[in-house]
Amino acid sequence: MIVKKIEELAGNEILARALISWDYQIILPEGAAIRQEYIDKLTDLGIKEVCVCEEEEGIRESLILKTDIESSVKEKVREILEKHTYKHSGDLEELSRTADNIISNILQEERVVEKVYDIKQRNADLYEHSTSICSLAILTALKMKLSSESIHDIGVACLLHDIGLRYQTYDFSDRDLDEMSEHEVSEYKKHPIYGYSALKEESWLSDISKNIILKHHERINGSGYPLKTRDISLECRIVGVCDAFDERICGIGCKRIKVYEAIEYLKFHRDKKFDGRVVDVFLHFTAVYPVGTHVLTNEGEIGVVVGQNRDFQDRPILRIIQDRDGGDVKKEIIKDLVKVQNLFIEKVVS
Repeated sequence: MIVKKIEELAGNEILARALISWDYQIILPEGAAIRQEYIDKLTDLGIKEVCVCEEEEGIRESLILKTDIESSVKEKVREILEKHTYKHSGDLEELSRTADNIISNILQEERVVEKVYDIKQRNADLYEHSTSICSLAILTALKMKLSSESIHDIGVACLLHDIGLRYQTYDFSDRDLDEMSEHEVSEYKKHPIYGYSALKEESWLSDISKNIILKHHERINGSGYPLKTRDISLECRIVGVCDAFDERICGIGCKRIKVYEAIEYLKFHRDKKFDGRVVDVFLHFTAVYPVGTHVLTNEGEIGVVVGQNRDFQDRPILRIIQDRDGGDVKKEIIKDLVKVQNLFIEKVVS
């Protein structure tokens, strides 16, 4: 464990001790990754230094896009889409290059198609959501060996898929559809049409991308919207799975849920609403318990996830931080659930 000043943080350091406010509220728990966007907030709270794990102790978080790249892409998407919404700017074509930048950065990662990635629950943000499903869908398409043209079209469509929500004034964050009025639900379900209508004349945008924007909420059993069609391309099926997962962990048009719950949702609707081939590929690289998650084991211990195991997405590596009697663990105890076969995760704890 080492002490670092806030200005020395680069992002993704792991807290060795929980951050506690003056009134004893936990700001960030022990084992949490200090994401780049947290650093300014910690400064605003008057926090000057934190205790973080030394590199060899640290949590091995695996991200599809590096934090700084993801942040810059999100801001670029925000800038372009907000300008388009209010001024009908011609700058939308720049998102084609942004999608290529994401593809390039994913391909630069060593052994990219073999890793298990940590995808975390977060607050609703349309621009972060669009960036996230762009990387998720590109990675899924790469693993399914789609052509480079199809992967590009998927990437561009993901960055634009929810542009129709920019034309609506209702708050759809962290709300299930059955909590909304009939009019709100009707409007929400029209957002693919609004998006498609706004972009259908864009000559630089492929028909595949336009089709994804229109049909990303359609389902293979015809239960989706706005068209209730079963005629869904593979590219659109890929985006549909990634979108359904990500909107649930950030709460867009639904209540925000934990990652493992979103995974169970996809498993339950495999071959019902979603193409089973796509679901299987997606779940093969998605960690059930992302790094930093606190879990209760069947032995009554509390552990924090510090790493993942390839091919065993639900059997991560834990650092035990609390014993079965509720006492803090002083020495480092690492338990790899692939190697300790009689140890199981009972539930996620806050």
